[in-house]
Amino acid sequence: MTTDFEITSAANPEIKSIRALNTKKGRSEQGAFLSEGLRHVLEAARVGWTIRRLLISKTARQGPLLEEARTACVASGGRVLVVPPALMERVAKRDNAQSVIAVIEQRRRALTDIPGDGPGVFLVLEDVRDPGNLGSILRTADAFGISGVLLVGTCCDPFSVEAVRASMGSVVNVPVTEADRDGFLAWHAGWRGATVGAHLKGTDLPRLRDLTGGVLILMGNEQAGLSAPLSDICETLVRIPMRAGSDSLNLAAAAAIMAYEATAAGLTAPE
Repeated sequence: MTTDFEITSAANPEIKSIRALNTKKGRSEQGAFLSEGLRHVLEAARVGWTIRRLLISKTARQGPLLEEARTACVASGGRVLVVPPALMERVAKRDNAQSVIAVIEQRRRALTDIPGDGPGVFLVLEDVRDPGNLGSILRTADAFGISGVLLVGTCCDPFSVEAVRASMGSVVNVPVTEADRDGFLAWHAGWRGATVGAHLKGTDLPRLRDLTGGVLILMGNEQAGLSAPLSDICETLVRIPMRAGSDSLNLAAAAAIMAYEATAAGLTAPE
């Protein structure tokens, strides 16, 4: 059996530190993020993410899965904290909070860890600002077997509470890489796979069936689209067909279409 530590006060230093993870500054300083729900915590533990703290509500239903989460936390050097439901709500910053919340150590993949000749399909997102959209894209990338998501330019935090919630736990299954625009362009100079951009000026349908090897799918945000420096490095610009007069698709919806096309082309292998 693991040892639990009971905490009842919001003034406790452990709770203050955990609540700080609701802010970008807190996540940056601690190199950690919050994940809510037993299923999502177990998914992270089973693929090797480090659980630093495990918060369990006093009203949580006991069982083998909860004990597995406890064991995983302690095995990675973490502590199990038992708190009243009201304190769980203060940590989650919402009513009816989950009965299990974990503090998980962040992971980011460096550009240099991605081989220049692939293989794999990567979604490259430029200046994505909405954490809900980013989380949904991570969930889609996980479902379609995308090899990773590259965030270029000024993007929202993939480990924000909003993004992690929207990802439904997929943030632990999809490697995330962050780079400024110049750094990405310098890395891309050594990329030997295909580069496809989704762009309103695209003339081709989003068909990826003639591609082999590694593929980068570049997408800009809904307001500005891809910048000129990124669209200029694309061998092909594609446009998702929409009815005349339609403004644009939600970025998460557009990313889902492109991810599906990669799967249909046999470039990914979702299980």
